[in-house]
Amino acid sequence: MGYYEIFQSDKNGQWYFHLKAGNHEIILASQGYVSKAGAENGVNSVNENCVDDDNYERLVAKDGSFYFNLKAGNGQVIGTSEMYTTKQMRDKGIESVKRNGGSDAPK
Repeated sequence: MGYYEIFQSDKNGQWYFHLKAGNHEIILASQGYVSKAGAENGVNSVNENCVDDDNYERLVAKDGSFYFNLKAGNGQVIGTSEMYTTKQMRDKGIESVKRNGGSDAPK
């Protein structure tokens, strides 16, 4: 079962969240937020948007690595994945977010 980790950066004071799989690997990382409440709203947005495949933007980095963004209905990026070496691994990452990011995931 996946879970969320909300934390404040020592470097810039901003708040972030990670969605982690049951094995504690980060499967989705957020942008920075000014407040903890903003990060919590980001978590709620993941919960609402992670199940719809249309909300995933499948991308290729300049170095040929594969990654994805999870977007909200308004097109704003909610979170970004790690880099993967193959499309298949990226797609498994998306499936992991769908499984682990639902509203039942602990915060």
